[in-house]
Amino acid sequence: MLVLTWEYPPIVVGGLGRHVDALARELVAQGHEVCVVTRGESSKPVDETRDGVRVRRAAADPIAIDFTTESLLAWTQAAEHALVRAALPVVRRWRPDVVHAHDWLVAQSAVTLAQATRAALVVTMHATEAGRHQGWLPKPLNLAIHSVERWVAQEADAVITCSSAMRAEAMQLFELDADQVDVVPNGIDALRWRAGTTSIAEARKRHAPPDGPLVVFAGRLVYEKGVQTLLDALPAVRRTHPGARLLVAGTGVYEDQLQSRARRRRLARAVEWAGFVPEVDLAAILGAADVVVVPSLYEPFGIVALEAAAARTPLVVARTGGLDDLVESRIATASFTPGDTPELADAIVSVLDEPDAARRHAQRAARAVGRRYAWPAVAAHTAAVYERAITTGRGGP
Repeated sequence: MLVLTWEYPPIVVGGLGRHVDALARELVAQGHEVCVVTRGESSKPVDETRDGVRVRRAAADPIAIDFTTESLLAWTQAAEHALVRAALPVVRRWRPDVVHAHDWLVAQSAVTLAQATRAALVVTMHATEAGRHQGWLPKPLNLAIHSVERWVAQEADAVITCSSAMRAEAMQLFELDADQVDVVPNGIDALRWRAGTTSIAEARKRHAPPDGPLVVFAGRLVYEKGVQTLLDALPAVRRTHPGARLLVAGTGVYEDQLQSRARRRRLARAVEWAGFVPEVDLAAILGAADVVVVPSLYEPFGIVALEAAAARTPLVVARTGGLDDLVESRIATASFTPGDTPELADAIVSVLDEPDAARRHAQRAARAVGRRYAWPAVAAHTAAVYERAITTGRGGP
């Protein structure tokens, strides 16, 4: 497999780079041969091997194009050219069976390399531009990104989405047949999210109120994550559970507006803004919480929900996108309609009112996460998609 991604550790912007890294390592562990081509920071291409995965890092061209909204398309075009130049020496001596592209930022390089090598093209859609904007494409940039997503999806021999909702979204937006799109959930290393009792006790001592429950949100502070709904629901929660505190772990462009919202609702002392929290500390915080809330308005998958479930903590999620799969599979302890403040408050209270039952449910959910979302299962499922794409795809076996 020749895997193309615009981020890969140690260059990490969001969750995509970590996903590709874990998937590639597990595919190698299962006997597959994987070469990842990604962007680099050196003036020349760099080859290295990480846990059996060959990683080819493209040269960072000396072009003064910033990764900003105004120049995003120009930056992407330059980055795609760099990826193709980095990959060509590889495929001259090594023919991949599959070219696997992750998201639209590597679409042109993936299509070019799949055509040049006659390999099957597989594309993972981690999100869609229309979905990120609640179905709208308000500006020319949004429409341009959507057009790239549509093109690469239609060029692909197989499209992977991370949830049933994303599958339906991709089929509708890009006019794909049902047999073109597979659901392969994101994976998780469940053991990394099971903090020790000492770490959990320390986190609880540091963050939990002495006379009430601890509610936790973890994620980027952007509008679509729905933290505003959680803030609006907190007063109703505190009426039935006085002293309840909300810990917000994360940063983002919406942080100032959210803090102002909390002050307007006189919640300044009831909310702790923890900022960015390293993974090891976040595991302890999730384990220390009485309930973790994922109130997203749009969520293709919701990896933090799996992390909370792996931490064996009761989980409340919005019934949207990939979170809906966690409701259907009973990973979530309770759920609510996205943006519905009273319903969210009722869901949180229902968990806090029955803590023993909620913890038993969380224990069962953690075991299910370990079975269904472990990386060996995700990698095996992905390899099965590769096999079908090779057999039925335009590239041929």
